Amino acid sequence: MQDLDGVMLRTAYWPVSGAARELPLVFFNGIGANLELTLGLGDMFPDREILTFDVPGVGLSPVTQWPYRHWMAARWARKLADRLGFESVDVMGVSWGGALAQQFAFQYRNRVNKLILCATSSGMTMIPGQPASLSKMVDTRRYTDPEYMRENFATLYGDMADPSADNHIGNLLPPDPKGYLYQLLAFAGWSSLPFIRFVKMPTLVMMGDKDSIVPLVNGQILTWALPDARLHVVEGGGHLFLVTRAAETAGVINDFLKEPLAKAA
Repeated sequence: MQDLDGVMLRTAYWPVSGAARELPLVFFNGIGANLELTLGLGDMFPDREILTFDVPGVGLSPVTQWPYRHWMAARWARKLADRLGFESVDVMGVSWGGALAQQFAFQYRNRVNKLILCATSSGMTMIPGQPASLSKMVDTRRYTDPEYMRENFATLYGDMADPSADNHIGNLLPPDPKGYLYQLLAFAGWSSLPFIRFVKMPTLVMMGDKDSIVPLVNGQILTWALPDARLHVVEGGGHLFLVTRAAETAGVINDFLKEPLAKAA
């Protein structure tokens, strides 16, 4: 647990034995998603130090007294990176965390080498997903009832409920209701479009063409708006392709991260 000017955050840090061969990776998780859901990151990026954290009211991070904004959460992440001595980083965000990754990349663009945005959008300007999926997103049973999650996994995310989904379901921790509300409020009124042209580092946008929460068109909008972006479509992938198609997506991301900047630009 880290104290950041009175805000307590539970953090996770994956070190690399010996000298790290690649830049550290700062990872921002989806809405209501706790640290346990990121356990596969170490396998996906074995040569990188990785930093992530539970936002207030999620996982084991205490909820804040007042709502917060994306710029505040980005500052918390920067302070955590400072404590680990990370001067330059790659940044990755999924879904709600993709918005936070864009905010971090804008605020601290001189410290961000490359950006990976997965299953995410430009914010309140997004094209919404399917009503059946969005209605189940607000049902708290998806955190407390594993059988409910298994039965509705495909409707929720557009992914099949295979063994990787069981691991995801088994690691879910219910967020504090106020903490979940604060995440929704942080997203409300936020959009990256006013500043996105200043996010000039090479960016990989990854979207599943079966995503029922954040449709593919949102990734196309990001790719058009970002100055140096490419779009990779995970064919048959839903909202949680990082989980259900982990080996495939890890290969795409690692190839992108290993490209020299001259080639990625």
